[in-house]
Amino acid sequence: MRPLTEEETKTMFEKLSKYIGENIKLLVDRPDGTYCFRLHQDRVFYMSEKILKLATNFSRDKLISVGTCFGKFTKTKKFRLHITALDFLAPYAKGFGVAAKSTQECRRVDPMSIVVFHQADVGEFIRSEETLT
Repeated sequence: MRPLTEEETKTMFEKLSKYIGENIKLLVDRPDGTYCFRLHQDRVFYMSEKILKLATNFSRDKLISVGTCFGKFTKTKKFRLHITALDFLAPYAKGFGVAAKSTQECRRVDPMSIVVFHQADVGEFIRSEETLT
């Protein structure tokens, strides 16, 4: 487990800012302590610094997961959010999802048109539970 590089941090924060805007700083500096993001096997975990200190007692190859998995980096270095991050993003979200059409267009589209692009769902979590570790 290691800290994110500057490029990884920038990529992840750009993705998060699409959903929660300037509220990203509220994820790190919380009233109940300081939280951080760490990378382990291409997955980004969100945890308190207290948990981070405890996790250093384990070797990297023995460590499977610590904290909450926020997402993962793909092979092309894009960041994908996991459904497990939704509980932390929801209180700060301007709205979770990406609209494919404007509000005016949504009123006139046929029922089979795409209005919102898929981001994540609970079914996705259940289908890929064994790979989330």
